[in-house]
Amino acid sequence: MLNIIRHDGPDGPTPLLIAHGLYGSGRNWGVIAKRLSSDRTVIAVDMRNHGLSPWMDSHSYTDMAEDLAQVIRAQGGPMAALGHSMGGKAAMMLALLHPDLVERLIVGDVAPVAYEHDQSRYIAAMRAVDLSRVEKRSDAEAQLAALVDDPTLPAFFTQSLDLKERRWRLNLDTLADQMPHILGFPQVEAQFDKPTLFLTGANSHYVQPEHRARIKALFPAARFAKIRDAGHWLHAEKPREFEAAVRAWLAG
Repeated sequence: MLNIIRHDGPDGPTPLLIAHGLYGSGRNWGVIAKRLSSDRTVIAVDMRNHGLSPWMDSHSYTDMAEDLAQVIRAQGGPMAALGHSMGGKAAMMLALLHPDLVERLIVGDVAPVAYEHDQSRYIAAMRAVDLSRVEKRSDAEAQLAALVDDPTLPAFFTQSLDLKERRWRLNLDTLADQMPHILGFPQVEAQFDKPTLFLTGANSHYVQPEHRARIKALFPAARFAKIRDAGHWLHAEKPREFEAAVRAWLAG
């Protein structure tokens, strides 16, 4: 089963499950999860092939949805689900395949569509890091800085670096092999008709007006909201605004 990070909150309100994005981990959501746990129990997972969760040969959204369903069942019942990017697609598949396990859904800056931007160059960058020369996280960051185009990414990637073992807590081989599945989204005829919020960054291009027909076909109760001055990493760029939006949606 997936590795989980549990933040206990008050009994009564439906717990919240958080699914992170590609190259992330449940630890990335620690501050937001802790703050949201003032209202309810929050469980952040490491997705398969990430963090401390098992490594698998498959990284399909159907399989990721089943992983999340297993966590929810093990915790005793339905939850609200929040997913960002890759985790948002996994949470959507969870809701479509197992609507009985999801009370309401929050999708962070992604649509149920295929994307063309390839993330494989970041796998190549992480593979290129000479881990034998890494004594501290900043050593790896310095190497990555010369290899990636976004100055915020080296610090993000190295959160998945096991310094003691000098290895990535990412199954880079499988993620590279499964990249077409990660960028895509399965054809599914199911619907999830419970409350669903598509929460996007106002400066992001991941959720476009032309995606709304597909969103509404799968999620007929979908609502849309934007966070001002935020991009794709809206929860990291505007954590308080993101937290407030999630808290309000969960409160109904």
